[in-house]
Amino acid sequence: MFKRARIAAKSAARRSTFARRVLVALLAASLLPAAASSVEARDPLLAYGARIVGDDARTRIVIDFDREPRFSVHYIANPERIVVDLPATAFGFPAKDLAARGLFKDIRYGKMDEESARIVLTTAGPVKLALAKVQADEAGNGHRLVLDAEMIDKKAFAELVKTQSWNDRAWSNRTEAAQTTSAIPAPQKAAPGDFVIAVDAGHGGIDTGAIGVDTKTEEKQVTLAFAKALTDRLNKEPGIKAFLTREDDEFLSLSQRVLIARQNHAGLFISLHADTLKQKDIRGATVYTISDKASDKLAADLAERENLSDQIAGKETVAEPPEVADILLDLTRRETQAFSISLAESVLNSFKDQVGTINNPHRHAGFRVLQAPDVPSILLEIGFLSNAEDEKLLLDEAWRGKIAGLLTDAVKRYRAAVMANGG
Repeated sequence: MFKRARIAAKSAARRSTFARRVLVALLAASLLPAAASSVEARDPLLAYGARIVGDDARTRIVIDFDREPRFSVHYIANPERIVVDLPATAFGFPAKDLAARGLFKDIRYGKMDEESARIVLTTAGPVKLALAKVQADEAGNGHRLVLDAEMIDKKAFAELVKTQSWNDRAWSNRTEAAQTTSAIPAPQKAAPGDFVIAVDAGHGGIDTGAIGVDTKTEEKQVTLAFAKALTDRLNKEPGIKAFLTREDDEFLSLSQRVLIARQNHAGLFISLHADTLKQKDIRGATVYTISDKASDKLAADLAERENLSDQIAGKETVAEPPEVADILLDLTRRETQAFSISLAESVLNSFKDQVGTINNPHRHAGFRVLQAPDVPSILLEIGFLSNAEDEKLLLDEAWRGKIAGLLTDAVKRYRAAVMANGG
């Protein structure tokens, strides 16, 4: 069954060594900062080829690396997923070469942080890896990772999930807990009395977000460009200090984004997105605030998709801790929600006659990234990558500058109103 995979592997082995080295250099330069903190981050693995064969009973994945990769495998339920963790890796093969088929209904891969990458295999049912090994290329051109997946029953899968340990990483001594608390960004030169703003570029790393209808640009790139432009513009204002929740192509869980804002005592949290819709003719900006009940189906569907970010990245589903029944906490939430609505209205006032918006541009739903009880927060859909005209604007540097200026005006008005009311 895997004869074609072996033939493809031999073909890949004959690829030019020089070309691979050039690709390593280019990818390393574009994906990683010059002053990375570890050897693996400075010199990431290169996954230069991939292929997948098989059917809905047994499926094989083969990934070619420029050198031997160390890896670890874990299983996650609800829904069933297989997670393959790797050191820092640049993925240099076309996405179509690892398109989901057979036992897998979705395959994601990408950067988690400066030192790690991840492959997340969402399966069509209970599956295990009957084989997961690294073997040297016969022609001496690096190594390949071979993953053979096969069907198992639900009881066997549940046992895999129950008996595994998430601390047994073959390539790192870090624990999952250590990953979630490291390298919290902080605003630069924040002084007492400064108005601190967390600017959150949606998605990142393995979570690419939406894809542009024409250019195929990834949402995570669009949001980071806008976030950087907005942060730079805000920091030109006296008394305002803005910072990025993520500064490069790195995955952050939804709870991490909220934690970063709160630990830096942010007075505002602005999360930037550029989603896609099935209705390609819908275009324009939308501002969302949090609510237990969605304002409409569009808002509900968007919140559901955005709240799946952690699942896409292969994060374990952890039940939220029950909140203490506290009237003061409830009052804080209500006050914060009122401030969030005020910020949303200020943004839309800035956009009036300057930026196109959808019908009823202020909507609300249960976005997990907006859940900080004490930080006024909005989620701004700058436009839709599913609309060709919006996509052109989203990729326009001048348009980014205009949006950054209008948002800064909105923040200044919001801040003035809060200060006038003794905030």
